[in-house]
Amino acid sequence: MGTLYLVRHGQASFGAEDYDQLSDLGHKQSVRLGEYFARKGIHFDGLIAGTLRRHKQTLEGILQGMNHEGEHLSWEGLNEYDSEAVIATIHPHKLEKPTSPEMYRHHFRLLRDGLAQWMAGVVSPKGMPSYDDFVTGVSSALDHVRANHYGKNVLMVTSGGPIATAVGYVLGTGADATIELNLRIRNSSITEFAFTPKRHMLVCYNAVPHLDAEEYKDWVTYS
Repeated sequence: MGTLYLVRHGQASFGAEDYDQLSDLGHKQSVRLGEYFARKGIHFDGLIAGTLRRHKQTLEGILQGMNHEGEHLSWEGLNEYDSEAVIATIHPHKLEKPTSPEMYRHHFRLLRDGLAQWMAGVVSPKGMPSYDDFVTGVSSALDHVRANHYGKNVLMVTSGGPIATAVGYVLGTGADATIELNLRIRNSSITEFAFTPKRHMLVCYNAVPHLDAEEYKDWVTYS
């Protein structure tokens, strides 16, 4: 049996001109997660990450917290979907930067609707693959882990969409459940799979044990 730890990137820069970089808190979350892994005596035989900047920065923070260095495998299929492109399929006008709870809720209502239509094949967001191809990008990473790391611990750093897709793929959930999983995942959270050469099995989802202490209660974020 092997163990795959899928980690969502630390807090990025939601609402900023360039979302694809960790905030100061996102870096702290990543380092803190690495310290947790080190304290638990968890070592990784394989390191895999998407190719986005926030993925690489999160992995760097985790390794810093573990006081460890290592080369990782870049996997483009673990990159997040383009939320702006998804929303644009149903709301062609550019959204204002959200500054209130209602604006944030409006953003995520549009995202939920756009994701449902993309997953059903109704819309084709500009510059994005079909949803079937997106799933293939994620499932191929799972296939690689099973084929090459049986009996080992593997760390995979990616985003909420691919993690929810991986869970939905393993459990056989429908699109609605996958979307709900996606929109509730926390930054730097751990989703754990046990795996054999034939299949993955979900052990836990969206856990933040490294942030359980009272002093870290304000470090739990979703964007």
